[in-house]
Amino acid sequence: MSLTCYTSVLKATFRIMRGSSIRLLWIFFRNFVLRNVSNMRRFKRRLRKGKPFFPAFMMISVTETCNLACSGCWVSRGGRKSLTREQIDGIINQSKSQGCYFFGILGGEPLLYNGLIDILAAHKDCYFQVFTNATLITPDIAQAMARAGNITPLVSIEGLHDESDRRRGRTDVFDRTMRGVQACRDAKLIFGAAASICKSNFHELVTRRHLEDLAGLGAAFMWYYIYRPVGADPHPENALDKDEVQELRRFIVEQRCNAPLFIIDTYWGADGKAMCPGATGMSHHISPSGAIEFCPPLQMACEHLTADAGNLVNVFNNSGFLAGLRTFTARTSRGCVLLEDPKHLAEFLRAQGAVETTSRATFMQELDAMTPHAGHDMRQDAIPEKNPLYRWLQKNYFFGFGAYG
Repeated sequence: MSLTCYTSVLKATFRIMRGSSIRLLWIFFRNFVLRNVSNMRRFKRRLRKGKPFFPAFMMISVTETCNLACSGCWVSRGGRKSLTREQIDGIINQSKSQGCYFFGILGGEPLLYNGLIDILAAHKDCYFQVFTNATLITPDIAQAMARAGNITPLVSIEGLHDESDRRRGRTDVFDRTMRGVQACRDAKLIFGAAASICKSNFHELVTRRHLEDLAGLGAAFMWYYIYRPVGADPHPENALDKDEVQELRRFIVEQRCNAPLFIIDTYWGADGKAMCPGATGMSHHISPSGAIEFCPPLQMACEHLTADAGNLVNVFNNSGFLAGLRTFTARTSRGCVLLEDPKHLAEFLRAQGAVETTSRATFMQELDAMTPHAGHDMRQDAIPEKNPLYRWLQKNYFFGFGAYG
C-alpha cells in the first residue's frame, strides 16, 4: 500500500511539472512551499510560547459582487461591498510582517474586482489562491495570471451540466467554467478544482471518474469540502447526512492512495479526527466590508479594518472576540460549529455583541432558523489517513495545534 501511495504522488507531481513552466514551478516552490514551511514553524512557535496571536494563513474576500446566484452561498446576492485597494495592500503587508505569505482570495467572484491581478502581482514574494467560478477566465486573463506567476486559480465546480445550472442559478455554467479551465491549461498555470459536496452533486463529483477527468484537464489538485446551508437561499434539505459525510471521508482517504492528482481537505487530521481551521487559528477571514471575521460563512464581527488596514496585527494580537470564538468552537465541536450547533453559536455571538457584516443584514435571523446538520466529527467512527505522505503533512501542518487538548 505504501509503495503504491508514493508512486501515485510521484506520478501526480511529474504530471504537474510537465503541464507548467519552469518559472511558475519555481515561484510555487519558493513562495508557497519554502515560505510556508518557515511560516508554519513561526506560527507554532508563537502558540507554544504564548506570544501574540496572528493566523498562519489569511482568507480575503475582496468583493461581494458575483455573476452567479448559487444556492447555499453566504455572500449577499446583489451585494456591492468591496475592499479598497489600499486595504488589500495593507492586509498583505501587515500579514507579511508576521511571516504570512499565503492568501486565499475569495468573493463573490474575485475576478470582478477591477485590477485584482495587478494588485496580487505587485506582491512578488507572496502566493495567492484565487477561488473562482472560472467563467470570466479568458485566455488573456489566464496569461495575465501566468505573467504574475504567483497566482493559482481554484476553480469551483459544483456539479456537471444540469447540476451546475441548478446550483448556480444561471445557464450554460459548466461549459463556461470548462472554457476557463482550458484557458488555465493553455497558459500552463498550476490550478486546481474545488467542490462543496451536497446531496444533489454527491454522485457526480465524489467519483474516481471525476478525479480522472480533472487530471486530464490539467488540474493539479481537488479540494473537497462540505456544503453549508447558509445565506438567503440555504436549501437545508441538500445538506449531507452522517452516512454521506462518512462516505465522503472514506472516498478521500482511499483515493489519496492512488489518485492522479492531489486531494485536499483541511477539516480532518491524520487520525481522522475532525478539526476547524478557525479553532486552530490557522486561518481567519477579512470580509468585503472590512470586517475581521472568524471564517467566511460566519458573517459576524467585533472589529473592522481601518482605511489602510494598519490595525490588522493589533486586532489579531488583542481581539477577545476572536480568541473567545476559537476557544468556544474548539470546546463545542471538533467539526463545524455552524453546522453542528447553530443555537449555541447564536447565543455566543449575541453575548459578545458581534455585529452583522453582510449587505443583506439577515445573518442572525438565518442562524436562528438553522437546525443542526451532520459535520466533520465522526467520533468513534473516525477514518485515519492511509497515505503516509498525507499523514506526515497533516501531522506537521493540520494537526490542531493544541486547540482540542
